Amino acid sequence: MLSVCSNPFNLFKIPPGFIKLFSALGVTLEVQRNFMGKYSIKDLEKLSGIKAHTIRIWEKRYNIVKPGRTGTNIRYYCDDDLKRILNVSLLNRHGFKISKIARLSDVQLIENVVHLAQGADDHESQLEQLTIAMIELDEDRFDKTISRAIMQIGFEETVIKLIYPFFEKIGILWQTGSINPAQEHFVSNLIRQKLLVAIDGLNHVHEPGRKNFLLFLPEGELHELGLLFYHYILRKHGHKVIYLGQSVPFDDLGEVAGIHNPDVLITSFTTSLKDTSLKEYMEKLQQAFPEKKIYVTGLFAREHENEIPPGILKLTCPGDLVRKMKDLL
Repeated sequence: MLSVCSNPFNLFKIPPGFIKLFSALGVTLEVQRNFMGKYSIKDLEKLSGIKAHTIRIWEKRYNIVKPGRTGTNIRYYCDDDLKRILNVSLLNRHGFKISKIARLSDVQLIENVVHLAQGADDHESQLEQLTIAMIELDEDRFDKTISRAIMQIGFEETVIKLIYPFFEKIGILWQTGSINPAQEHFVSNLIRQKLLVAIDGLNHVHEPGRKNFLLFLPEGELHELGLLFYHYILRKHGHKVIYLGQSVPFDDLGEVAGIHNPDVLITSFTTSLKDTSLKEYMEKLQQAFPEKKIYVTGLFAREHENEIPPGILKLTCPGDLVRKMKDLL
């Protein structure tokens, strides 16, 4: 198989969504091509979940992908290689032998993947479909995958078992540079839209005996998808939620708390704080709200959980929140 990466005049196949975006911005074709990043084999491993060793075996024995080479002879892969690895992985996990997959033409490979995707109900397959949709900026594929999951298991379970794991995955990929900002913004905005619609559709009645929650991101923190997941879960279970969203100045928390008297505060850290440490911020939060339960979540908080003071409760995912809510009633 000849990869498009081996052709120096066609290094990258630009997805239709990118072409529209770039054309609207007046970006030249040469810049469009240079915009698309090159992937290392470690990037492929992080994006596909397939071990680099396995990818090398598939490459050597079956010619599944054919990497390009930089001027200094460093191997790299392009979008078509990544999509092919994702598709091959999907078929292989569903019983197709790798030797048989290697004999499929590109058209036959896609036909088999589409057939599987139409009936796919396992989360790994759906995660792969979402990843491909992200790479290609394919809103239709993204919507169909999410809608199929919602029909099968409902919105809350789709959030917990599919959207949240995918959100966590793209957060890591963005942080490590494996995907570009345009791809991250594309899927983040689609997920955000779905969450806002779902939250807006919930009953606003505050059920007796339920708690008041104050949700916010610290000043400078803009990654709010995780917090929106928690907003949806809490509201669905009848709790009252005061949602302050992104980049909230610390002094404003006291004013809001004075008005609404929350029982629980939830915040999230995806990136490090600019002017203080996680430990210092959380200690300050404890001092300001000594009688309140405080939960913290987010990628950065999990990676630096040793900095979280005793008494601060940690959340790993929306499912974790659902389980802990029972202790609050």
